[in-house]
Amino acid sequence: MRELTYFVAVSIDGFIAGPNGEYDRFLAEGDHMARIAEKYRGTVPTALAALAGVPSDGSPFDTVLMGWNTYTVGLPHLPNPYAHLRQIVFTREHEAPEGSDEVQFTDRDPVEVVRELKSEPGAGIWLCGGGALAARLADEVDHLVLKVSPVLFGDGIRLFGDHPYSPRAMVPEAVTRFESGVVIAEYSRA
Repeated sequence: MRELTYFVAVSIDGFIAGPNGEYDRFLAEGDHMARIAEKYRGTVPTALAALAGVPSDGSPFDTVLMGWNTYTVGLPHLPNPYAHLRQIVFTREHEAPEGSDEVQFTDRDPVEVVRELKSEPGAGIWLCGGGALAARLADEVDHLVLKVSPVLFGDGIRLFGDHPYSPRAMVPEAVTRFESGVVIAEYSRA
């Protein structure tokens, strides 16, 4: 059975973006990037990976899930951000932009979609954002991989949005600290 991995950058105080979607304070350069390129290959947008000479093949994932706000980060320049993966964007209010022919847009229940995806053959499923979608999918997350940047946001979009209090145990798998100050913390569902 396929598994869902929530792999995301996060501030020390638990935000995946600022109040207006700001994400520029997350470190995109440093010694942590080699680890990401090695273990989480394919998590860089296809066009950017090609420019940087980072391979996209051999990814542990063949499907990427994202909410509308996460998807629009690359617009209008990247309407098909992860062309090397099956891309599913959850939205109830927006139409597919021009050039996004390879992206599937859906207003279906994310839990229902993830359960269907998990029952299909294939590689892992990557949830790359955002917080509201992660809150809806909290019970479906099999692995949580946090790229913790050494920064405090103070406010913004929470890692799991406005998820109600409902404790879930996670098992620490690995914690790797880098000279850049980034810590990659990996957890699995208990």
